[in-house]
Amino acid sequence: MNQYLTAIGFGDIESKKELYEILTQVEQNFTHHELILQDEEMDFCEFQKEYAEGIGISLFGDMDMTSRFQKQYYFPYFNGKGITSYADVAIERRSDRESYIGICEDSKIAINLIFHVQNTLEYLKICQLSRQNRVQYMSVTLSALSNEGMILFPVLKNKNQERQQQENVHNRMKLVNAAKSGDPAAIESLTLDDIDTYSKVSRRLITEDIFSIVDTSIMPYGIECDKYSILGTILEFTTTKNVLTEEELYIMDLEVNDLKFSLCVPKARVVGEPAKGRRFKGNIWLQGRINFN
Repeated sequence: MNQYLTAIGFGDIESKKELYEILTQVEQNFTHHELILQDEEMDFCEFQKEYAEGIGISLFGDMDMTSRFQKQYYFPYFNGKGITSYADVAIERRSDRESYIGICEDSKIAINLIFHVQNTLEYLKICQLSRQNRVQYMSVTLSALSNEGMILFPVLKNKNQERQQQENVHNRMKLVNAAKSGDPAAIESLTLDDIDTYSKVSRRLITEDIFSIVDTSIMPYGIECDKYSILGTILEFTTTKNVLTEEELYIMDLEVNDLKFSLCVPKARVVGEPAKGRRFKGNIWLQGRINFN
């Protein structure tokens, strides 16, 4: 059972029988359906059913010539909005199923972001139609699911500090891009900056709490490559509801290390009251839609 079903309002599922009933509903009462030819006798198929706007379950499997569907796997999804990054994205197939992960090399953050690709069928169709070795794309829209989280107050900063922070981020992005090109001066400068930052943080930790020093953060969580622990600033938030379970969900637009994406989390599992400017802390499953045109 996918643990992030809780994130879209299915936290009360207690048995496989209940899960299979929901998956049968997705197959029979879908809101979106796509398929792609695999061979002369079999199609690869996706059924999607929405339970709130942009929130639902995707079910994948094989369909034979008699329209008999054989389930393979499913996942809960949440569609983000806008553009998160124009950076290069590498796409790799998982070894155990016809599912794909994306690797985004955005210079705004210090790590390569790995995310679950939502639009698998669209990607496969473009691969079949493309005569080139490399599929062309425009951008990526990231989103996230979280089962629970906590709301924190923002770090107190004046206008000058905010402006200086933006300049530091911009300068670091330039250095990272230069370092990727092999510039030894940029590599040395980044190394010295990291040492200096570590020294400053170590001194401040003696008398301050870590969350008053670190404004936002993102780091890998657990052993799965597309799971992260985040601390992000809330830009906007709304409330929606799963139409089947009637569980309320928070939809938050976050800024994490200058990277912007949306998150879905059950309202009942969030400690604290979200508000614009406050911060969300939690563990997420990162998803993404690759925009090909």
